[in-house]
Amino acid sequence: MTGEDPTTQADAPVTNDARNSSELVRVTRGLVRIYKEQFGRGPERAATHYAGPDTIVCLLYESLTPVEQSMRKMGEDQRLRDVRTLFQYATEDQFRAAVEEATGRRVTGFMSGIDIYQDVACELFTLEPR
Repeated sequence: MTGEDPTTQADAPVTNDARNSSELVRVTRGLVRIYKEQFGRGPERAATHYAGPDTIVCLLYESLTPVEQSMRKMGEDQRLRDVRTLFQYATEDQFRAAVEEATGRRVTGFMSGIDIYQDVACELFTLEPR
C-alpha cells in the first residue's frame, strides 16, 4: 500500500462524496475568480458546502476592498451593503454559470449577502433536482 487515498486512484469507483467534493472545489474556485475580477481582490479564504441535495452555500471570508473597509469605518454601513449587493447581483449570470459548469446542474435560485462587520459574504444557490 502506498498510503494514497483510495478515492484518488485511477481505478477507484467515483462515489457521491468524491463527486460532490470535486464539484465544491470547482464552485469555490469559480466564485473566487469572479470576486477577483469584480472586486479587484479575492477573499482570504472560501468554503463551499452542500446544504441538502439541491442547495449549495459558499462562504467567502475577508473580501472587503480597502475602499469598502473605509466606508465601514466612516459609518456608511447601509451604503456599503447596497454597493456590494449591487455588484454581486450585477454579476449574477457569472455566478450562476460558474456553479452550473462545476456541477452540471441548472441553478434555479441565487441569493447573495454580506456581513460587513465580520467580513463574510455568502452566495447561495438552489439547483434543479438530479
